[in-house]
Amino acid sequence: MSMKTKPMVLTLALCVVAAGVAYASPQMGTWKLNEAKSKLATGAPKNNTVVYAAAGDSIKVTVDGTDANGKPAHNEWTGKFDGKDYPITGDPTADMRSYKQVDDRTLELTNKKDGKVVVTGKVVVSADGKTRTVTTSGMNAKGEKVENVGVYDKQ
Repeated sequence: MSMKTKPMVLTLALCVVAAGVAYASPQMGTWKLNEAKSKLATGAPKNNTVVYAAAGDSIKVTVDGTDANGKPAHNEWTGKFDGKDYPITGDPTADMRSYKQVDDRTLELTNKKDGKVVVTGKVVVSADGKTRTVTTSGMNAKGEKVENVGVYDKQ
């Protein structure tokens, strides 16, 4: 290897490793709601399955569940865990979401509708990586403050 190709190979290797680190997040994978361990407000939507997957240099979060009326609900978000707003589709209560990486196992999330914060929360993966706890607070359709704790099992 010439002296010029060594730094290029090293740089490329570091880029690959750095990209791999983003997707090595314990958040990645499929998570199923454990209703028995969760504390959801009456009439609250339920996110039955949440999938975090790589999408190029971003993360795609796909949520399937039921809305406040028990009807099927599906939404998708693609972005980075950098605290910036990215569009969310399929959620009538929000049009933008941001995730901010707090530490290796913790994310803060914010949902907005028309520029106004409607939900804030924290997503924490257990040290063993088997459970994920999502604590959120926001307003329900009646304008009442609602807090939910969803516990999810890794699939």
